[in-house]
Amino acid sequence: MAWEIRQMISDQEYVARIRRHRPSALMPLIAQTSATYSLGAYKNSRSTLKYTPWALADAARVSLACGNEFRKDASEKDLDRILELYTQLDDHFVRDDADADSLEQFLLRASGEQLTLQESPYQNLARTAAVMTQTSKINASRCLHPGWDDDMFGTSLSNYVGITQLLWGSAIKHGGRFDPAWLDTPGMAPVLDVIPAATFTTVTKTHFLTDASTFMKENAAARLTSDPLRRRFEFNPLRSKPFLRGFGPGYLAPVSDLIPDKGSLIGIYYTGVARHGSAFAQDLGDLFEAYVGRQLALWPQAEVVPEITYGRGNQRSVDWIVITDELVLLVEVKSVRPTQHLRLATDKRVEEARRMLGRAYEQIDNTAALIARRQKEFTSIPADRPIQGLIVTMEPFHIANAPFQRARQPNAAVPVSVCSAGDLENLVTITDAPVGRLLVDRVKDPQRSTYALREAFAGHARTRNLVLDEGWSSYPWRRSADQSSP
Repeated sequence: MAWEIRQMISDQEYVARIRRHRPSALMPLIAQTSATYSLGAYKNSRSTLKYTPWALADAARVSLACGNEFRKDASEKDLDRILELYTQLDDHFVRDDADADSLEQFLLRASGEQLTLQESPYQNLARTAAVMTQTSKINASRCLHPGWDDDMFGTSLSNYVGITQLLWGSAIKHGGRFDPAWLDTPGMAPVLDVIPAATFTTVTKTHFLTDASTFMKENAAARLTSDPLRRRFEFNPLRSKPFLRGFGPGYLAPVSDLIPDKGSLIGIYYTGVARHGSAFAQDLGDLFEAYVGRQLALWPQAEVVPEITYGRGNQRSVDWIVITDELVLLVEVKSVRPTQHLRLATDKRVEEARRMLGRAYEQIDNTAALIARRQKEFTSIPADRPIQGLIVTMEPFHIANAPFQRARQPNAAVPVSVCSAGDLENLVTITDAPVGRLLVDRVKDPQRSTYALREAFAGHARTRNLVLDEGWSSYPWRRSADQSSP
């Protein structure tokens, strides 16, 4: 395929350009720029498209990891040049002559880098309470006993997300900064009526704050490969601790758009696993499976059937079966997230994708066969209409429906799509057409069937998602359930 691109810049050149400047001079510029162009404002014009959160996050990472204070000051023009270089960084896609395999790798890297920072903050934050405090568990808890949130966060989950919201809003409004001294001002009195100042300060220091020295150690430990072309796609420790001390008054958030992730379900997952290990992951998986059932219950004119146990060995069907006039949808829930091997498109990416999603394809295919042969436990499930499968994941696998991704998974006798929790939350609120018919028509379209559901059904009228609204309303500050406002 033909590929036209400007001259490529090596990672070494890009890093050297950032190292010209003192981190103490460059970081506040990055933070101010991030605050200015947060919430997708970088898309407002062609000239601002370089101010993306992923480019700013990488510039901050390189400055923190490689810079020193014996360099010169930085100006806005310097940052602009750094971000322009970022858009020209060398990539395997060009090096490997843009064949099919390099295209697959490029799309995996680009989606992991960019699309994860374009998810709806409203949905991500509202989902946390909707899953963790408003959904009943299917199985007995391993570690999510009463008071688990106080034990893990030092405050309730509601307050923890509330602190996330306030820190996020402060960073956007104050050039990336939050100063604990502001807690003593009269304007913060309503906040302190809900969350004591000591709690606010302790939670912020424990869960949101790091320093340059700690960052450098964590960044080095996170390296998965020595390949310079993959460096920028590796895990950035600012995702786990988005604020820095030591860069002027109070705390500095180099990238404001990283803050909401701390209060998201994925942020809670990593915090919980760090404390409780696999027990927390299993508890959260049970809750997420039940949460998917709550979302499916919003589907207009659909019957939702829970998992069916069958046979002498008490085998299990898919997690949920949705029956509509147009189709039967077999829903398998996977509380998984793309690993570093997928995000970096390493040689282990195929093995990783199959490990995480392969069993779901098999489960869908097996349940479809049971319905088709009229297994006695499944006779209430219609066999006179199309059957499709849907794998719902906790975190998006953004290009999982692409042909090259689907070909890596087990064969299934029915069409199977992968969607995220966010995609499902949008799907069940479509109001201008029967959702079942839309799914049937999508599968018939060779192009749209490879899209994510959010893309395939973009533009359809939707009502509000009542489950998400209930989650959002449980937080201390719920001025609006606007899907973009902090």
